[in-house]
Amino acid sequence: MMNQTTLKSIVWKIQPDKLDYHHYLPLFFEGLREIEHPYCFFARQGITDMLLQGCEKVLPTVPQLIRPIREALNTRCLPILKVTLHSLQQLIVSGPKVGEALVPYYRQILPVLNIFKNKNLNLGDQIEYGQYKRENIGDLIQETLELLERYGGEDAFINIKYMVPTYESCILN
Repeated sequence: MMNQTTLKSIVWKIQPDKLDYHHYLPLFFEGLREIEHPYCFFARQGITDMLLQGCEKVLPTVPQLIRPIREALNTRCLPILKVTLHSLQQLIVSGPKVGEALVPYYRQILPVLNIFKNKNLNLGDQIEYGQYKRENIGDLIQETLELLERYGGEDAFINIKYMVPTYESCILN
């Protein structure tokens, strides 16, 4: 019998780069809203495997990924927000021009980030161990916004600033 800790990867019958990205990648992104094991594991690992091996196949699927990303963010459930932000970060850096392809969709995916951007734990003098695991939602949002700006091209900052007025550029400063 396998437990959760022994499952580390998906055993693919065919390599992920041979899959139909227009069908399977949006399906895995739909699974970001899952919180029950093994469904959440398959969604997250499927996204990771496909983004790592897909390169040029990822860019054409970006418009299909916006709805599941937006729906996952709109749950406003912190565990779902965290995995969605991690997956969004993977998507941004997955291939050339993917970050730029996301710019027209900032109005759909950034409003929830604006709500949670400043939600950081104030522990006073205590240590926040979530930093090690990258689980602080405010820090994850800041990292994601910086990646969107870096990979989004020349129009990225102004579009981020429009949706998240408190955002300060990581490139211009």
